Amino acid sequence: MNYAVMAKDLVKTYRKGEVRALDGLSLDVPEGTVLGVLGPNGAGKTTCVRILATLLQPDSGSATVAGIDVAKHPDEVRKIIGLSGQYAAVDETLTGWDNLVMFGRLYHLGAKQAKVRAEELLDQFSLTESARRPIKTYSGGMRRRLDLAASLIVKPKVLFLDEPTTGLDPRGRQDMWVVIEELVQGGVTLLLTTQYLEEADQLADEIAVIDHGKVIARGTSDQLKTQVGGERLEVTVDSINLSAATSVLKQISGNEPLVDAQLRKVSVAASGGSSVLTEIVRALDSANVQILDLALKRPSLDDVFMSLTGHIAEEENLETATKKGRGRK
Repeated sequence: MNYAVMAKDLVKTYRKGEVRALDGLSLDVPEGTVLGVLGPNGAGKTTCVRILATLLQPDSGSATVAGIDVAKHPDEVRKIIGLSGQYAAVDETLTGWDNLVMFGRLYHLGAKQAKVRAEELLDQFSLTESARRPIKTYSGGMRRRLDLAASLIVKPKVLFLDEPTTGLDPRGRQDMWVVIEELVQGGVTLLLTTQYLEEADQLADEIAVIDHGKVIARGTSDQLKTQVGGERLEVTVDSINLSAATSVLKQISGNEPLVDAQLRKVSVAASGGSSVLTEIVRALDSANVQILDLALKRPSLDDVFMSLTGHIAEEENLETATKKGRGRK
């Protein structure tokens, strides 16, 4: 198997080692596939992308893109990759057309070739009608599409998308998914970082779950869900009954329940279908636990992530941590 991206034992620290962004992270992306890198803020997703895109040097470890060492030959890597970060990297005072032509010239395209490529991308991303408007008049979704278009100026072999739909409304996110799927169908290898579980489920051939700077699980969406269990029983109860419900579900299922105190919800991996459902209802009734809602469902990636990490809440991100550190003098 040929790999478009390979990273081995990457370590990256900040603030003189106080913040460990990557802690021996290893991953690979086969050619022509999509790897979704899933994790909360602060997990190391952006740091990983910046190293692979030659914007950062790792403290240790190695990485290659299309067989090219990113540390030893960064200029060669930049010729074959595209990168779209979390925030649109476009000049708001210029028009969409001017931005793309500028990016084309920065990639050493001739003046005529840069203009032709700009027109192609504006059409591909449904931005032709707004091409002559300043970027400051664009919606968030339009800016994200233009930023993605700019990353494709040189028709890259490998594309890095770092949380490409952050800040978009549901419709804008769906539109961006369509664009990304079309790129993959055209043969681009894609590494996609995201906090949105449904995004990884929709787009990725495989998913790498990272937490605290290392990969803690990897597989297809179905494989990861199987790790949690074939089915999950979910019970919502009154706050005073949360502990009792947790004990009942653990005793009957033999598995450790996941508890969301804020939503007053307890969920657990369970097998046996309707029979276990009936058994648990009877046990909860015997324990005088009032059931507000009850469901037996297939696990989601939310369940996978919470099972693997013990949390679903976003962590303090690296930028915030670094700023706090600068304030301690």
